[in-house]
Amino acid sequence: MQETLLIPLYARAVENRKEQALLRDTRAEEIVASIDYDFERFDELPSLTGALLRTRLFDRWVSEFLSAHPGGTVVEIGTGLNTRYERVDNGSARWFELDLPDVIELRGKFFTDSPRRTMIAASVTEDTWAAEVASHSSGPYLFVAEAVLPYLHEPEVRQVFALLADRFSGSLLALDTAGPGFFDTQEQHDALSKVEARMNWYCPDPAHLADWHPGIEVVASHTLTSLPGPLLAELPLAYQQMVSALTEQRLPQAEGYRLSLLSLP
Repeated sequence: MQETLLIPLYARAVENRKEQALLRDTRAEEIVASIDYDFERFDELPSLTGALLRTRLFDRWVSEFLSAHPGGTVVEIGTGLNTRYERVDNGSARWFELDLPDVIELRGKFFTDSPRRTMIAASVTEDTWAAEVASHSSGPYLFVAEAVLPYLHEPEVRQVFALLADRFSGSLLALDTAGPGFFDTQEQHDALSKVEARMNWYCPDPAHLADWHPGIEVVASHTLTSLPGPLLAELPLAYQQMVSALTEQRLPQAEGYRLSLLSLP
């Protein structure tokens, strides 16, 4: 089992129990209760809050996309045990949830396909999944790669960008990128130090991704300390204060980790 997919799942499950929560995710709590795993190793880790803030922003981007394109297509790259469909589906969009075969096998214990929702077992670097998505949906497309691409090697990330740009011109891509400060401190990271997975790719500035494919545009880019004002205003007061305190510290690890929405050529 890929332990990194359990960290955000557990974060959402724990948060769902709180009276003043960043988000609600009853399904995550149910899944955690049914998996035989020592989740307590992640208790009280500060990075769980970071994972939740990231998810809130990605959820917001998906909701905004679906408001503008109610019949659009959302593709979750490295879906893990994510429950974004349950949180933000609008009742008319087309959804694809992509991950490696062993992850999809696990996911199949908790989720089922439907006419609008399809799981695909494949590596994101393979062309086969892109062909399936293109043949069973129409644009516009939003691809969501949450906590996925930094774990690939740079040639693989470049391959993913080339595949998306060639197959789905004009689509949007939501992704997170680790800066050098975050990348170089993985062994000391509160959550990653407890699992085997390590990041293999870092990106000093998402704007530099346009060097890979001319025409890539950064629609939005935030750190966990520079979230959009409307989103920050929606958070419970305790979390607003937490973000404010983190902002004042200006930690290299926090400032180098970015959440970005790109427009592909």
